[in-house]
Amino acid sequence: MKEKVVLAYSGGLDTTAIIPWLKENYDYDVICCCVDCGQGEELDGLEERAKLSGASKLYIEDIVDEFCDDYIVPCVQADAVYENKYLLGTSMARPGIAKKLVEIARKEGAVAICHGATGKGNDQIRFELAIKALAPDVKIIAPWRNDKWNMQSREDEIAYCKAHGIDLPFSADSSYSRDRNLWHISHEGLELEDPSLEPNYDHLLVLGVSPEKAPDEGEYVTMTFEAGVPTSVNGKKMKVSDIIRELNTLGGKHGIGIIDIVENRVVGMKSRGVYETPGGTILMEAHRQLEELVLDRDTMNAKKDMGNKMAQLVYEGKWFTPLREAVQAFVESTQKYVTGEVKFKLYKGNIIKAGTTSPYSLYSESLASFTTGDLYDHHDAEGFITLFGLPLKVRAMKMLELDKTNKK
Repeated sequence: MKEKVVLAYSGGLDTTAIIPWLKENYDYDVICCCVDCGQGEELDGLEERAKLSGASKLYIEDIVDEFCDDYIVPCVQADAVYENKYLLGTSMARPGIAKKLVEIARKEGAVAICHGATGKGNDQIRFELAIKALAPDVKIIAPWRNDKWNMQSREDEIAYCKAHGIDLPFSADSSYSRDRNLWHISHEGLELEDPSLEPNYDHLLVLGVSPEKAPDEGEYVTMTFEAGVPTSVNGKKMKVSDIIRELNTLGGKHGIGIIDIVENRVVGMKSRGVYETPGGTILMEAHRQLEELVLDRDTMNAKKDMGNKMAQLVYEGKWFTPLREAVQAFVESTQKYVTGEVKFKLYKGNIIKAGTTSPYSLYSESLASFTTGDLYDHHDAEGFITLFGLPLKVRAMKMLELDKTNKK
């Protein structure tokens, strides 16, 4: 029997061409594995396509709920945002995909796992770090970094497929390079490769409309959370995946969550992309809105640092590491009282706060008002400022003393 390789398969041109390439160059039995993270209609017709391309088997593994519960929710709770903009849509999905690839490789007794990520991107790092952490004994094959891979364009890949008896309706026309899952869709290529050009949003957007084309009437939305986990939208209890689907519809309608970013890739280059994350943007903002009410000042400050660290770890593919586990453990400890209801209005790309309530709210109206209450005496502030500003005063006095000495 031939040795087996598990191929991370999307059904696109790249991974279709990789099937005969693996058989030709390694004489492997190719097991395709498509991991469903909520990419929708992209999964249609995959089984027939994989078999026509020479794969011996295709697994389609649905991890949508696992993706939401085990990867998205921890990142929302951490407020993990890379470089102030990117909500980690692709980054969060890769460890879940890699974990499933390893499971199928173990099940099939495969000696290798193959992915179609290029040598310029972040995904090669994310896939391979996860595989190394979960299956250090399994060989990793990355065709785009392999000397035996001689295809440099879509035309080359189409010709290669046809030469191997695979005549599928792939187009040589260039379009945006996209990655889609339940959380977001990313767009790269075409005019986006020139940072001086404005994105062609009419051509580009998939999940919604631009703010200019959103309705002229705003829409109020309420959400509830329990211990930092979203539980309902507009009074309807739902699991997390369905909440994200509902928020995607609402956010897309009102032009929410479109960002244009030039980001720093792990491999050292800058790349420009447009990300649509309508539901995710709403979910993260609603969670922040509730945390404002229930977290104390020191915890919020520490949590900002942990959120940045979480974003960096996820972006760099370091999900299956002790540090990510430790950061997540800290974040989870802060979520015990992040329970309550959040209300906001969606209007032309904006999420406008409209009221927040929580049984654990630290907001005290009597303390915050200008009226003196039992807990706060305005005179107490004088002593506090004296002590709080003492280091500044001592330094200033010392500098004056030195200045006088130098002038003598």
